[in-house]
Amino acid sequence: MSDASHGAAPAVPQRWHRRVLTLAFPIALANLTQPILGAVDTAVAGHLDGASYLGGVALGGLFFSFVFWGFGFLRMGTTGLVAQAHGAGDQTGMRDTVIRALLLAAVIGAAVLLLQTPLIDYALRALGGSDAVQRHARLYCHGRIWAAPLALGNYVVLGWLLGTQRVRLALFSQVFINSVNIAAVLLYVYAFDWGVAGIGAATATADALGFVLGVALLWHGRTRGLPAPTRAKLFDADALKRLVILNRDIFVRTLCLLASFGWFTHLGARQGDATLAANALLLNFQTFMAYGLDGFAHAAEALVGAAIGARDRHAFAMAIKVTAQWSALGALGFSLVYWGSGTWIIERLTDQAAVRAAAETYLPWAALAPVVSVWGFLLDGVFIGATRTRDLMTSMVVSFGVFVAASWILLTLYGNHGLWAAMLIFMAARGATLARCLPRVMGSVPGAAAV
Repeated sequence: MSDASHGAAPAVPQRWHRRVLTLAFPIALANLTQPILGAVDTAVAGHLDGASYLGGVALGGLFFSFVFWGFGFLRMGTTGLVAQAHGAGDQTGMRDTVIRALLLAAVIGAAVLLLQTPLIDYALRALGGSDAVQRHARLYCHGRIWAAPLALGNYVVLGWLLGTQRVRLALFSQVFINSVNIAAVLLYVYAFDWGVAGIGAATATADALGFVLGVALLWHGRTRGLPAPTRAKLFDADALKRLVILNRDIFVRTLCLLASFGWFTHLGARQGDATLAANALLLNFQTFMAYGLDGFAHAAEALVGAAIGARDRHAFAMAIKVTAQWSALGALGFSLVYWGSGTWIIERLTDQAAVRAAAETYLPWAALAPVVSVWGFLLDGVFIGATRTRDLMTSMVVSFGVFVAASWILLTLYGNHGLWAAMLIFMAARGATLARCLPRVMGSVPGAAAV
C-alpha cells in the first residue's frame, strides 16, 4: 500500500530535483558574478584614502540600482512572457517578445542619457551624504551612465536566455560581462589612475561588450524558417497592452523595492560616513545571498512559466515545491557562513578601522537576513513566471509601507540596530504577502493539482 493511501505526502520524483538543480546551479553561478563584482568595487574603493570613496561608490551604485533595476521589468517581463510562449511551443511569440523588449530598452536608455544630469543631481541630493561622498558619487555616475541603453538591452537578452532555459549560455554571458568589468576596474583605477570614475567606466565598458555578445547569442539561437516580423505584428494592440501592464506593475514593484534600499541608505547616511559605509559593506552580504538564492527563483520563473504555457498544474506545483526546498537549504547555508566567517569577510573588504568596527557591530543582522529574506525572493520568481504582476506590485507596496513605518519607530528607539531590524521586517512582509496570494494563482492553472 502506498504512502499516499495513509495520508502521507507523496515523494517528489528525483527528476524534478535534477531539473531544478540543472536550471538553478548555472543561474546561481551567473548571478554570483554580480556581487563578486560588487565586492571587488567595494574592496577597490575601500582601500582608497578615506571612507568617502567607499560611500561615494555606494551612493553611485544605489543610483544605478534605481535607474537600471528600476527598469528590471525588461528582464523579468521578458522571462515570464518568453517562458510561457516556450511552454506553449510558440516560437514566433518568443521572437516578437524579444524584439518589442529590445525596442523598449533602446527608447528608455536614450531617455536616461538625455536626462542624465538632472537625474544624477536629484537622486544624489535625495540620498544625502557628506560633500566628499557626493563628489565621488557624481564621478562614479558620470563614468558609468554612457552605456545605459546597452545595459538595459542586456536585461532583455538575459530574460530570453532564462525564459528558454538556456541557463549555460546565461552563465557564460554573465561571467563574460563581469570578468570584463573586474579586469577593467583594475586597469582603470590602478594603471590609469582614474579613481572612482574608473570604477564606473569599467562597468560601462563591460555592459557595452556584453551587449555585443548578447546580440550574437540572440542571432545564433534564433529559430530558422519563421516568417519575417511585421510592423503590424510587433505593434499588435493586445500584445502591447499586455506588455505595458506587465511592465507597469513590475516597474512600480521595483521602484518600491529600490526605494526601500534608498530609504535604508538615506537613514544610514544621517548617522555618519562610517555607518553609511558599514551598512553599504554589509549590504554586499545581502546582495551576495540574494543573487545566489535567486538561482532557484529564476528556475521557478522558467518552470512556472512553462507549466502555465503548457496548462499543467502538476508541473506548476512541483516547480514551487522543489525550488522551495532547495531555497530553504541554501538560505540556511548562507546564514551559517555569515555567522562563522562574517568578520573575516569584512576585514577583506576594507582596511578602514572605523568602518570595520561598525560593520562587525551590525553583522548579526546580515547573518540573520538569508533565512528571513528567502521566501520573498522565491515567490517573486513564481509570480513573475506566472505573469501575476498585479499581485507582485500590491505585495511590494504594502511591504514598503510597513518598512517605512518600522524604520521611523525602530531607528528612533535603537539607532542603526533598529534600522536593520526594520529591513528584516520588510523582507518578511514580502514573503508573507505573496504567500497569501499563492493559492489563488494555483487555482487558476488548469489540470489536477495532485503530485
